[in-house]
This record gives sequence, structure tokens and C-alpha cells, in this order.
Amino acid sequence: MPPLNAEILAQAKSLGFSDRQIAHLTGTTEDKIRAQRKKLNLVPSYRLVDTCAAEFEAYTPYYYSTYDRGDDEVKPDSPKTKVMILGGGPNRIGQGIEFDYCCVHAAFALKEDGFETIMVNSNPETVSTDYDTSDKLFFEPLTLEDVLHIYEREKCWGAIAQFGGQTPLNLALGLQKNGVNIIGTSPQSIEVAEDRKLFAAMLRKLDIPQPPNGLATNAEEALEASKKLGYPVLVRPSFVLGGRAMQIVYSDAELSHYMKFAVEASPERPVLVDKFLEDATEVDVDCITDVGLPDGGTIVIGGMLEHIEYAGIHSGDAAMVLPPHTLTKKIIATIREYTHAMARELQVIGLMNVQYAVKGDTVYVLEVNPRASRTVPFVSKAIGFPLAKLAAKVMAGKTLKELNFTEEIWPKYWAVKESVFPFNRFHGQDILLSPEMRSTGEVMGLDADRGIAYAKSQMAAGSPLPLGGKIFISVSDVHKKKIVEVARQFAELGFELVATGGTATALEKAGLKVERIFKLTEGRPNAIDLLKNKELQLVINTPSGATPRADEIKIRTTAVYTGTPIMTTISSAQAAARGIAALKKSGYDVKTVQEYH
Repeated sequence: MPPLNAEILAQAKSLGFSDRQIAHLTGTTEDKIRAQRKKLNLVPSYRLVDTCAAEFEAYTPYYYSTYDRGDDEVKPDSPKTKVMILGGGPNRIGQGIEFDYCCVHAAFALKEDGFETIMVNSNPETVSTDYDTSDKLFFEPLTLEDVLHIYEREKCWGAIAQFGGQTPLNLALGLQKNGVNIIGTSPQSIEVAEDRKLFAAMLRKLDIPQPPNGLATNAEEALEASKKLGYPVLVRPSFVLGGRAMQIVYSDAELSHYMKFAVEASPERPVLVDKFLEDATEVDVDCITDVGLPDGGTIVIGGMLEHIEYAGIHSGDAAMVLPPHTLTKKIIATIREYTHAMARELQVIGLMNVQYAVKGDTVYVLEVNPRASRTVPFVSKAIGFPLAKLAAKVMAGKTLKELNFTEEIWPKYWAVKESVFPFNRFHGQDILLSPEMRSTGEVMGLDADRGIAYAKSQMAAGSPLPLGGKIFISVSDVHKKKIVEVARQFAELGFELVATGGTATALEKAGLKVERIFKLTEGRPNAIDLLKNKELQLVINTPSGATPRADEIKIRTTAVYTGTPIMTTISSAQAAARGIAALKKSGYDVKTVQEYH
């Protein structure tokens, strides 16, 4: 097809067509359309958002682009060196406000060091799009085309892609190829961490174990991989955030259905098939490093967060404890050693997040993200050091020694992160947690006692732990042995135990007094009647298998609608028992975060 003429191209841009859309419609490439536009000097101008509603002249440095002919309203250049910060774009599950926190802290830190900050983001609900956060705000989509326009227009020295989550990270390589100076960890290192084959090769080189795994570009390859690995397997697409379309699969039929309906697999976007480590403890590590700088060489672990729930629940949904509460000194030393080795190999400048699974005495690496993670704000508040600010300064060239941050902080108190979920807005939606992220926020509990710290986190999440009353217990067969000890703890705390069928029998065999009630299909009164009548103060209900039964889902959703605290894992039930015991023993007091530091 012949190239578009100048008039039609100008009209298409004025109507809002992106270079990529035009390339798709005309059978060419985005790069060629961009080159043609530049040859014709067809570039957007930037207008000021009128924050004063035309009552008087606006001076806010808040801009949007347009192809309609007119004056460019961007303020004159300052003599300062400019750094562009790429935000996270629209908030959605998986791409949360935690990344915006990092972008804002980066803007503040770079301003302190004398840089002019250029924020690019398109979410009106965030602090990064307050026009007084950065020196200039461009309210634009996070696309290669739009970011390049601004970078070139503003003559930036560098751009930060590390703080906005997966969205800007996916742009890093394309931006670099078009002349953008990505400061911090190089896009090549980001590619090693994101690309499954390159990542596996790096771990083999460093002699660091990862769960047995395979890649699949179609259903046949996925079935072949799972046959070698053995069920259950964890399947997920490449290059996604928030665990989108990630699932634990238990059979060939489930896997075939997943490959057919859940994902689009291709050689460029293979599906990852990992052996799922059942009953493993998951650990998140956030570290900051300057090893990629010429004068650098320091690696500091900001925080190790041990998940309360077993592996298999997305790190954005899991409750976590800092510092780790069950790991041995040997395991902690191994995690530290692996983190340092990977940071050096990837030549990280700034932040890095690693997710580990601990099974027995073996530490497996699940994933490495050479960027700010969603736990950075939590860790920063828990240890009293602003990791995102420090990382921004490191990315701009300062070493950690210059910033006087070279020692790992190990708090003398407990910090518990709990997630907040929107389940009460989605009628009938099962509340079971999975590898796919579903939370919409998080809260923090701090205390010298781990049980009270957990109890505080539950209060903050809107589901305070009860100090007495009736507790309904219904668990799957695989959990019947483990639930006995938990139930005994609740009985000793003064709770009355209520259960159905098999769970009641297991508890009675252990010598516990149990009030038996009907299952939903057997008659009344049943668990839903007791929940609606506010006769239950706590529910422990673990799933019966890969496919939850309809009556389980009804019980769990009714607990949410009636505001009854519910635990869906044995580990969270144990944490609840510990929290209630601590509250009954000594109550709790309130201190500010600053007092802890």
C-alpha cells in the first residue's frame, strides 16, 4: 500500500488515531508511521489544563496533547536537568496505588537533588497527577508514542520506568531503542528477569533452584509439560501483572479448558507451567542496590515478608509478617545469599523484589522483579526508611554509601500486612484467594506482640477478631487433622464450637465438645441461618478441592454480607487464634508509626 499522504495522516492524528492503529489499518509498522510523521513535522502541541475555569489565568504546569493546530503552552525550559517519571496508568486490580506512592516519592527525592521532574500519568485519582507533585505533569497515556513525544519535547536527560509497576516496565526496551536513557536497572536486565528462558538460564548459572517448570505455546505442549511435572501445576501467561489469568490446575481437563478459554498463547507469549509446591511457605523480599553504578557495590535488603497463607495465593492478596516468624536462621541466610547473587548478576540499580517458596530445607525462587513492588510502601513504613526515595537518588547516580543506607534493618517489633477485598460489592462471588490478585487495598498492624499486630491488621481491614461466642468450623478432608489443634485453641479461649458432619466427628474424636448443625442440603438450622441470625462470631471454612461446592460458596459469601470474620486457610485460622489469645491476655495500645521508629 502506498504511504499515507500528509493530509490524511494529519486528519487521522487529529481524530485521535495512534501510530499503532494507523500502522495496523495501513499494513505497515508503528516505527514507519512515526518516521513519516516526523518527516512531515507532524507532532502534537501541548495545552495547559485550565484549572481556574477561565475565571483568571491558570499557571498550573498540567498539560495534555493535541494535534489541532495552535500554540504550544508548555512553560519555558529551566536550566535544570530533567528526569521523566513514568506512572502506572489507570488503577485496576494488580496495578494499585502502591506504585503511585513510589512515583510520588521519586518526584520528591529528585526535586531535593536539584532535578526538574516530569511526571507522565493518566489517572486523575492519584497523587502523582496532583499538579504540585512534580515540576510538570503530562496527563497522557502510557504508550511508546506518547512517552517519546514528551521525552523529545522536554529534552529529558533520563526516564524512570521502575516505579509504575508492569505498565512502564513493558515500555522500557522500546523506549531505549528509540533513544531514551532509561536510568536505573537496564532494560536488558529487566528482559532477563521477565523472559522465562533467560531467567532460567541465569538461575542455572547461579546454582539457585526454581520449581520444575516448562513453557507451552499450545494445549498439546501444556499437557506434555504437566505430564512431566505432575499435578498440581501453576499456569500463567508471560508479562502480566496482578497474576492475571494465573491458575492452579489439577487435571488434564482443567488444563485443556484453561488453554482454550483463559489465555492466548503464542511463541512470543508462551504460557508458563510450573510445578505447584503445596504447603510451601512464600516469602517476599524487597531490596535496594547500587551494584550497577560505577562506584556502587552495596546491596541492602529492606524487608523480608513471610506470608501467613501458604504459597499459591498472590502476594498482593496474602497477609504477610515482617520480620519472618517461622523461618530458621539458615533459611534466612540462604534467602539473603540468593538475593545478593541475583542483584549482582542483573546489575540492579534501585529496587528489586524477589518471591521465594520455602519447602522443607529448600529455598526456591519463584519470580524476580527488577522494579518497585507493591510491598515497598509497607516495608518503608515498617522499617522507617523511604526506599522509593533512596532508590530514585541511586538511579540518578548517588551510591547507598553517600546516602548513608548500608545496613539491613531488622525491626524489634512485628509489622503485619493485611489485604482489603471488594467482595461485598460482588454478590455471589466466592471469596477464596488464588494466584490471581483480587484485593483493592491493604492495611498495616504494628505491635511488639505478633498476635496483637495481626489482630490490629484485622481491625484495620474492617473484620475485627471476636473475643468470644460461637465459631463455625467446616474444613476439607485434607485439613481435618490440622484443624483439631486450632479448634482446641479456640475452645480453650472460651469459644463454643459449631460444625457439620465430618468436621464435627473429627473434633469429637479428639475429645472436643461440638454443637452439630445440618449441612445446607440436609435441613435447618444450618450455617447460613446462624450467620443471618448473628449467632456466629467467626467462621473457618477451607475449600473441599479444586472446584468448591456450591454450599461452601454460599456460606463464605453470607459471612461477608453479614460482616462475620472468616478464615479460609488453616494458617490464617492459627494466626486468628494467636491474635485473640494476645488480645484477651493484655489488650492493645495505640502508637504512631513515628513512635515505633
